[in-house]
Amino acid sequence: MRINKYLALHNLATRREADRYVAQGLVFINGKRAELGSQVNEGDKVEARLPERHYRYFAYYKPKGVVTHSPQDGQKGIQDIAGLSGISPMGRLDKESHGLIILTDDGRVTEKLLGPDAGREKEYVVQTRERLPPSFKKRMEQGVDIEGYTTKPAKVKLLSDTKFSIILTEGKKHQIRRMCAAWGYTIADLKRVRVMNIKLHPLQSGQYRTIKGEELKVFLKGLGL
Repeated sequence: MRINKYLALHNLATRREADRYVAQGLVFINGKRAELGSQVNEGDKVEARLPERHYRYFAYYKPKGVVTHSPQDGQKGIQDIAGLSGISPMGRLDKESHGLIILTDDGRVTEKLLGPDAGREKEYVVQTRERLPPSFKKRMEQGVDIEGYTTKPAKVKLLSDTKFSIILTEGKKHQIRRMCAAWGYTIADLKRVRVMNIKLHPLQSGQYRTIKGEELKVFLKGLGL
């Protein structure tokens, strides 16, 4: 396989970072300096003399009305209001939803957390405009047909006549809103309260905190990093 893929698979760098390290002469295959596009074969010895990196990880409470990625004219983005430079949001929350977003400068997290087969748990608390019957739980848990795609099984708990929590292991665009709409329900409020072991509480809207210590260790271990 290509050297950049090899380094990414071994959690040493993203592919883009790997290409940069190779170009800087920091990667060796069998004692010889690797080049962009070099192949790694079975039995090869790869040595990466990479600089020590100190990544940053934050839990951020995205307010309603804030755009997660690529704000247009007149819109507010996370990086406009969080006051953190050099970091990126991991995943999305639509403009009218609020709650937990992981912010980091560790590019390795992206595919591990958001890849189509990653299967990482994300938990939401949802308020509907309509009353929810007891059958709602089973309907949502078993998978919902949203425009030809059947969602993966979910975990649902009814919290009141108009409120429920749901745990997903995938993240299709506007998934929960579309799942509810498929059964004739409209969402009044949608809040993400957990990503894997990272919880939103006790943050208030617009606040962030550093993920560190045992919490960070469990998070990274869960990602295989």
